Amino acid sequence: MMNVAVTATPSSLLYSPLLLPSQGPNRRMQWKRNGKRRLGTKVAVSGVITAGFELKPPPYPLDALEPHMSRETLDYHWGKHHKTYVENLNKQILGTDLDALSLEEVVLLSYNKGNMLPAFNNAAQAWNHEFFWESIQPGGGGKPTGELLRLIERDFGSFEEFLERFKSAAASNFGSGWTWLAYKANRLDVANAVNPLPKEEDKKLVIVKTPNAVNPLVWDYSVSDLTFNI
Repeated sequence: MMNVAVTATPSSLLYSPLLLPSQGPNRRMQWKRNGKRRLGTKVAVSGVITAGFELKPPPYPLDALEPHMSRETLDYHWGKHHKTYVENLNKQILGTDLDALSLEEVVLLSYNKGNMLPAFNNAAQAWNHEFFWESIQPGGGGKPTGELLRLIERDFGSFEEFLERFKSAAASNFGSGWTWLAYKANRLDVANAVNPLPKEEDKKLVIVKTPNAVNPLVWDYSVSDLTFNI
């Protein structure tokens, strides 16, 4: 089932792509160990996990994306799906070696070169959903500017052509999964990768479809700019 519909005209597209550095203090998505978003895990007398990875709210009110995404839709996907992934992840890693790691480290280690460990789905989906909320904003959309526009025009011919290809890729992603705009920084070299990347030349923007929870982090090749949830 398609959870979020891309609007038909570029002017009403909600997406406002983000260029996030893969490492360093300016990477807003990076959940650091002992940081404000990564708390020490504690278990109450009842056995209920009281802390761990936090469920961060979207960076806007739940009704801010209307009419493109209703408050009910956003609340359902953030307040139910995203919340469940975070809660289940905290339960899975409690008392394990993964409990001391950042979220991105948990994603990478639990992916295990395609031989996924039990924590991978919840860890990756927690990361994917937060990245998704950060990729859209009220009143966003339209043609980007600066370096991102230059790269889009270089690698797709035009912004309009990119939009068509991105929407087509998202609509044709069978079943549950994600569609990403990412910058391919080096050649893919991962054994047993699920849905490996196309074999284009290095250092370019690519549109990538991934099944289920898989995301570009696990290929260690790129910086994700934009995503679409199916």
